[in-house]
Amino acid sequence: MRFLFFKCREFSTLNPINTLVLVNSKIKGFIQQGNHLEALLAYSKQPLFPLHTSKFTFPPLLKSCSFLPNQLHDTGKIVHATIILKGLHYDPFITTSLINMYVKCGSLCNALQLFDFISQCEDLNRDVTIWNAMLDGYIRNGLTEECMGLFRRMQELGVKSDEYSLSILLRFFNNGRIGLSKAKEVHGYVIRNSFGRDPFVVTALIDMYSSCGRPKDAWCIFESVEDKDNIVVWNALMGGLSENRLWRNSMRLYSLAKNKGCKLMSTTYSITLKACSEAEDIDFGRQVHSDVVKMDFENDPYVCTSVLSMYARVCLLEDADRAFDSVLDKEVEVWNSMISAYVGNGRGDDALCVFNEMRLRGVLSDSFTLSNILISCSMTESYDLGRVIHGELIKKPIQNNIALQSALVTMYSKYGMLKDALEVFSRMVEKDVVAWGSMISGLCQNKKFDLALEIYKEMETHNVNPDADIRAMVINASAGLKSLDLGCSVHGITIKRGEELDSSVSSSLLDMYSNCGQPEMAEKIFSGVSYKNLVVWNSLISCYSKNDLPELSLKLLPQLVEQGFYPDAVTLTSALTAVSSLAILIKGKTIHCYQIRHHILEDSQVENALVDMYVKSGCLKYAERIFKYMSKRNLVTWNTMIAGYGSHSECLKAINLFNEMRKSGVMPDAVTFLSLISSCNHAGLVDEGLKLFYLMEEYGIKPQMDHYINMVDLLGRAGRLDYAYNFIQNLEVEPDRGVWLCLLSACRVHQNVELGEIAGNKLLKMEPNRGSNYVQLLNLYVEAGMREEAASLRALMRQKGLKKNPGCSWIEVKNELEVFFSSDSSSTKTTAIYETLHSLRSIMKKGDYETELACLPSPSC
Repeated sequence: MRFLFFKCREFSTLNPINTLVLVNSKIKGFIQQGNHLEALLAYSKQPLFPLHTSKFTFPPLLKSCSFLPNQLHDTGKIVHATIILKGLHYDPFITTSLINMYVKCGSLCNALQLFDFISQCEDLNRDVTIWNAMLDGYIRNGLTEECMGLFRRMQELGVKSDEYSLSILLRFFNNGRIGLSKAKEVHGYVIRNSFGRDPFVVTALIDMYSSCGRPKDAWCIFESVEDKDNIVVWNALMGGLSENRLWRNSMRLYSLAKNKGCKLMSTTYSITLKACSEAEDIDFGRQVHSDVVKMDFENDPYVCTSVLSMYARVCLLEDADRAFDSVLDKEVEVWNSMISAYVGNGRGDDALCVFNEMRLRGVLSDSFTLSNILISCSMTESYDLGRVIHGELIKKPIQNNIALQSALVTMYSKYGMLKDALEVFSRMVEKDVVAWGSMISGLCQNKKFDLALEIYKEMETHNVNPDADIRAMVINASAGLKSLDLGCSVHGITIKRGEELDSSVSSSLLDMYSNCGQPEMAEKIFSGVSYKNLVVWNSLISCYSKNDLPELSLKLLPQLVEQGFYPDAVTLTSALTAVSSLAILIKGKTIHCYQIRHHILEDSQVENALVDMYVKSGCLKYAERIFKYMSKRNLVTWNTMIAGYGSHSECLKAINLFNEMRKSGVMPDAVTFLSLISSCNHAGLVDEGLKLFYLMEEYGIKPQMDHYINMVDLLGRAGRLDYAYNFIQNLEVEPDRGVWLCLLSACRVHQNVELGEIAGNKLLKMEPNRGSNYVQLLNLYVEAGMREEAASLRALMRQKGLKKNPGCSWIEVKNELEVFFSSDSSSTKTTAIYETLHSLRSIMKKGDYETELACLPSPSC
C-alpha cells in the first residue's frame, strides 16, 4: 500500500498536466450531472490540492459552491483564498464567478467588498460582466435604489451596458411594484443606445410593461420590431396579454403568428392553451391541440401538461384521458398533470388510480405528485394511505419540502385531526405563505376561529406578508366569530393594501357583513368590485337570503344571467332557500326546470334545497319524488324529509323514515330528533315522543332548549300539565321564555289558572317589557272569567305603553304575494275581500250553514 501511495505521488509530480486534465474533466462531468458536492470533493481530495489547478478549474468549482450555500464557509472561501494565493483574483471571469457565488449563497456583503476592490483596478473597472454580476446581486436581494444607483454609476464611468445588463434590469421591474418612472428610464437608455432590435431586450421590455399592467405599451414595443420572425417576441406578448386577462387577444396573436409562418415553439402552444383555458374557449383549444398533434409536439411534456390542464379546467376529463393516453413516453410532469386534473375536478379516487399506475410503471414521484396525492387522500377520506405516505416521507430528504408539509397540514385538518396538523406545522423549518395559509384554512374549516387569528398574528410577527387568500380566511374567521369590529379592522387593512377588489377578499367581506347582519355594507362591497365573478354574485344572493330579504335575493338571478354568468349549484341552493322562506311555488319550479334544462350536475345541496322548497310550498309528493331518486343521501337529506313529513302531519311516515335512516347506517343528530318530537307533537303521539326524547341519550346527543320546548308543548297539548311542570322543574338548564310560554298556552287551553299564573309570572320576570307575554296571561284571565285580574293587567300594560305585534299571513295569487296583518285594512284589495265575504255569507244563509256562519268573522273584526 505504501509503495502504491508513493507511486501515485510520483505520477502526479511527473505528470501534472495529465492530472490537471483528469481533475478538470471529473469536475465538469459531475457539474453536468448536477452532482455539485462530488465536484467539490473531486477537487479537494487530489494529492497536491490545490497546486494542480488552472484558472479554468475555478469557475466551475465556484458554480458548484453557489448551488450549495452551506459549502460557502467550508469550501467556497477556501477556494477564494486559493485564487488569491495563485494571483488569479484579477481574472475577470474568475472574479465574476466569485461575485455570483457570494450573491447566490446569500452573502451580499462579501460580494460587495470584492466588487469595490476590483472596481479600483482600471483594467477590470470597465469589464461589463463584473458589473452585471453585481447588478444581479442587488436584484436578487430586492435592493431597488442600489441597483439603479449602480446602473447610473456605470453610465457615469462610461461602462457600456450590454444586452445582458439591460435584460437583468428590465427583469427587475417584472413584479409590477417598482416605480414605472425607473422602468422608463431604462427604456430610454435602450432607445438611446440602439438596443431596440435585440430580441432579448425587446422581450424583457414586453415582459416589464405587461407585469406593470400596461399591455398597450407592451403592444407598442412589439409593433416597433421590424423583424417579427423571432417567435420569442410573439411568445412574450402573448404571455403578457394573458397575464392582463386579455386572453382573446392572446389567442388572436397565436393565429397571426401561425399565418405569418413563424416557427412555433412548445412555449407558444402552452401559452395559447392556457389562454383558451382561462377564456373557457374549448373550440379554439381543440384547434390548438390539433396543431400540436400535426407539428409533433404531443409528446413534449411542457405542451402535454398544458393540454391536460386546459381540458381539466373545462371539466372535459374524457378528452384529458385521451390526450394522456396518446403520450408514449410519459415523464413525471405528465403524470402529475393528469393527477392534478382529477384532483381539480373532485375525482380523488381516479387520481389515486393514476398514482398507482404510475408506481407500477416505475416512475419516481416528486414533491408535486405527493402533494396532490395527499389532497386526494383528503378528498376520498383515505386516512390510512395519507398516514402511510407521511411515514414514507419521514425517511426521505424530501420530507422538508414546504409544499408537501403544507399538504400534510391540509390533509390532517380535513380529517379534523388538528393536533397532528399543528405538530406538522410546528416542525416546519421554513414556512412560506402557503404553509401559513394551509394552517389558518384548516383551523377555520374546523371552526377554531380564535386559534386561526392567533396563527395569523404569529405569521405577521415572522414578517410574512399574507396574500389575498389568507386575508380572505381571516375575514371568514371574523364572520365565524360574528365580530363586526374585527371584520371592519381587516377590511381597513385590505383597502390600504389594495386587496379589496380581489374576488376572494370581496366575497369573504360580503359573507362577513352578511353574518353580522349588515346587508347594506355588503351591497357597497358588491358595487365596488370591478370584476364580479360568480362567487361574488353568489355571496350577495346568499347575504339577502340570510338577512330575511329573499325578494332581493331572487331579483339578482336575472341580473346575474344578463351579465353572462350561468348559475351553479351554490346559486341555485341560495335561490331555493329564498323561495322556501317565501313559499312561492312557481318560482321554485322555475329554478328546478332551469337546473334540469341546463344539465347542472346533481349536487346534494341543490337536491336538499329542492326537497325543502317543495315541502315548505306544500308539495309533499314532489319532495318525496326527489328524495326517492337521489343518488346520495346525507344526514341533511334525511332530516329535511323527516321534518317535511312532520310539518304535513305525517308523523308515522316520519318515524318510519327515521327507522329506515338508521338501517342505512346514517347516524341521527339533534336536528333529527327535534323534527321527530315536533312531528309527534303535531300528531299528539305523547308516548312515542317521550321514547324519542329518551332515545337521544343512546346516541350521545345532549338535548337543547328547542327539544325541551317541544316536549313541554307535547305534554301540554295532551293535557298532562303536572307532568309538563315537573319536567320543567327537573331540567338541568335554566328554562327560557319558550318553555314557559308553551306551558302558559297549554294552561289556557285546559283552563289551569294556577299553573298558568306560575308560567305567566316567570315570563314577566324574564321579559317585563315584552307585550306578547302580558297578552297570553291576559287571555288566560279573560277566558277564566277573572275580570279584576284582567283589568289590572291591562292597566299595567297601558302604564308601560306595551302592545302586541300583530300577526300576519300571506297567500300567493297569480305569481304575486299578498300579505295581511291582523286588524289591518290598508291592503288595496280590502274592499274586494269583504265583498267576497258578504257574498259567501249570503250564499250560506240560503243553505243549512248557520253553524258555520257563527264561526265566520264579521267585517268589523
